[in-house]
Amino acid sequence: MKRTKIVDVLQSTEYGKEVCVKGWVRTHRSSKAVDFIALNDGSTIKNVQVVVDPAKFDEQLLKDITTGACISAVGTLVESQGAGQSSEIQATQLEIYGLCDNTYPMQKKGQSFEVMRKNAHMRLRTNTFGAVMRIRHNMAMAIHTYFHEHGFFYFHTPLITASDCEGAGNMFQVTTKNLYDLKKDEEGKIIYDDDFFGEQTSLTVSGQLEGELGATALGAIYTFGPTFRAENSNTPRHLAEFWMVEPEVAFLDQEELMDLEEDFIKYCVRWALDNCKDDLQFLNQMIDKTLIARLEGVLKETFVRLPYTEGINILQEAIKKGKKFEFPCNWGDDLASEHERYLVEEHFKKPVIMTDYPRAFKSFYMKQNEAQGEGSVGYKGAVAPGPTMQGTDVLFPQIGEIIGGSVREESYDKLMSEIKRREMDMTHLWWYIDTRKWGSCPHAGFGLGFERLILFVTGMQNIRDVIPFPRTPKSAEF
Repeated sequence: MKRTKIVDVLQSTEYGKEVCVKGWVRTHRSSKAVDFIALNDGSTIKNVQVVVDPAKFDEQLLKDITTGACISAVGTLVESQGAGQSSEIQATQLEIYGLCDNTYPMQKKGQSFEVMRKNAHMRLRTNTFGAVMRIRHNMAMAIHTYFHEHGFFYFHTPLITASDCEGAGNMFQVTTKNLYDLKKDEEGKIIYDDDFFGEQTSLTVSGQLEGELGATALGAIYTFGPTFRAENSNTPRHLAEFWMVEPEVAFLDQEELMDLEEDFIKYCVRWALDNCKDDLQFLNQMIDKTLIARLEGVLKETFVRLPYTEGINILQEAIKKGKKFEFPCNWGDDLASEHERYLVEEHFKKPVIMTDYPRAFKSFYMKQNEAQGEGSVGYKGAVAPGPTMQGTDVLFPQIGEIIGGSVREESYDKLMSEIKRREMDMTHLWWYIDTRKWGSCPHAGFGLGFERLILFVTGMQNIRDVIPFPRTPKSAEF
């Protein structure tokens, strides 16, 4: 008999119809008069109740249907007599596909997230991780739908690269060389002539630079794929392998970029509220009781647009009034998550787009503001002591930075001047510089950390719990 997904069974009112459901047992309650099996197949957070008359089935068969077992149940769809569900199944046939003994790590009793991370191959079957993964899918669909509806082209950038977009140097190398017998030159440097690509290559930290090439040909593109960073950070906000969404748009200025960032992220949040109601209600009850209200709040608010200089002034005023921060926040400091969250959660109580950062800690490709140097005037008369760049970072409650964006420097002379000032080795970026020589145009873009979006939408507290198989320092299992 053809299987019906449990999500469809629970929505059906065709009472009296024979249905077949297949899935994994969440609970099995037995008595002499009746057995109740809660069955879930991953199509919904909700279980279907299979009602069994023990007199009609083999006793050993019923004993073998334990938590975690995989079974098929055929029976009559009837209106439920119990609270919390509209339909249930009166079983006429039961078949066990896979037994599950009492060593199964995801028993009904609650496990800590740390225990579940150690059992990542099984944690996906739990209610929490089922909800998170369904929301993750929906956010991916929202992203593709948004950009398709707004005339962007999905652009695939390479995972293997010879360049370092961010200039951080924390990259995973890709090689076919025998690491036990590396050939080196007289200076002790590794010779890559005999390597697969003939030069040193790594896994990419970003598709942005290649994305800019797409934008200057197709007008508006977005990338959406895995990126990698070999940073030894064991924090709840960092992964070694993570997914990035990176749109790049020709002829976009700073104000238009901020409009795009705000509209895009509100679209994703609205999609979650419209398409993930059951899963969000479960997470709101079990993980974060303010989750749905916080998501709805994002849609109601207009994001604050706050120049960095004014943000520093606000933080320093807070310190004068007794606020304690672990890290310094003077002009020229790269703000820590605690500073970003103070601005969002305590001062403005709404999302913030921070703009016009000091040149010192921003990337070489960002466009510099015209007003530079001592005495230049910023937002609300705030004085910026040094040159600033047209960055546009979106800061969210409980997350901090969720989007990092900027207007890109389109001038060849200004870009080369910045490269020389930083004494950068541009050997592998000659092709990027060429775009400023031949038909350069104003353009802008941003990067959204996909897992950080999932953190916000689900209310989960650790980024390792919003990706199926996290890659972190000293951990690459599963």
